[in-house]
Amino acid sequence: MPTFKITLAYDGTDFVGWQRQVSGTSIQGLLEDALGELDQRQVTVIGAGRTDAGVHALGQVANFTIDRAIDAGALMGALNARLPDAVRVLTATRVSDAFHARFGATKKTYRYRIWNADVLSPFERRCAWHLVGTLDRQAMAAAAPLIEGRHDFAAFQAAGSSTRGTEREVFFSRLLIGQPSYESPEGGVGADSCAPALLVYEISGSGFLRYMVRTIVGSLVEIGRGRRSIDWMRDVLSGGDRAQAGPTAPPQGLVLVEVQYEARLLAAER
Repeated sequence: MPTFKITLAYDGTDFVGWQRQVSGTSIQGLLEDALGELDQRQVTVIGAGRTDAGVHALGQVANFTIDRAIDAGALMGALNARLPDAVRVLTATRVSDAFHARFGATKKTYRYRIWNADVLSPFERRCAWHLVGTLDRQAMAAAAPLIEGRHDFAAFQAAGSSTRGTEREVFFSRLLIGQPSYESPEGGVGADSCAPALLVYEISGSGFLRYMVRTIVGSLVEIGRGRRSIDWMRDVLSGGDRAQAGPTAPPQGLVLVEVQYEARLLAAER
C-alpha cells in the first residue's frame, strides 16, 4: 500500500473547515469520499493543519495510503475529477511510509489579508478582512516581530482551549505593506492602483494553536487603531492571558500558504 502526499489549494468559504464533522461539508470529508470511490474502501486522509470554517489554503498538505495501483499523475487527475471546483489537488507524489502530514511538519507559513479602505473590492470579499478607518501601518509593522522566537503563546489561543502545551516557535512575523492585488487590464477595481488598500501579514512557525494567527492579527489591528501601544504586544505575550489580547480576526482573511518537511520523509521507499 503506497503512501501518497498531496498538496492542495481551496477556497474555504463554503466549508466547515478541514476536519470531517457530523454535519456540513469538510475538505477532509471530500477527499476521503473521493478516495473511497476510487479505492473501493474507506481511506483516512491526514492533513497538515486543521483549518477552520472559512479559512483558505494555497499549500495544504495531506497524506494517505491506497490499495489501488496508480501513479501520482493519474491519482491527481482522478481526485480533481471528483472534487468541487473550490478544491484542487496541485501535486501528488509517492513518499516514505514514515511521512505524516501533521506530525512531520517542521515549518508552517500563514498569510492574513486586510483590505483597509472605505470600499471593499468585490474580488476581495471572500479572502480579506474589510476594515474602514485609517490604520497606523508602521506601528503594526513594528509590533509584528515582537513575538518572534520560542514563547508560550497561551494568550493567543482560542478561549477555553484545552491544549496541553502552548509553547511554539515563531520563525518570522511581519507586516507587508502595499502588496499587489488582483490586476485589471483596464485599470479598474482591483488594479495595482488599489494595492495600497491591502495589508498582508505573514507568519511562519513550528506550529500554531487554534485561532493563534487570527488573534495575533486582531491584536495588531488594536495597535493599528491606536488603542494599544507597540510594546503592549510584548506584554500580552508574556502575560499568557487570552482576555488581555485583541479580538479574533474573522476567518476569511487567513490562508495556509506552505508546509515544509525534512527531505528524508519525502523520498519514497521502494
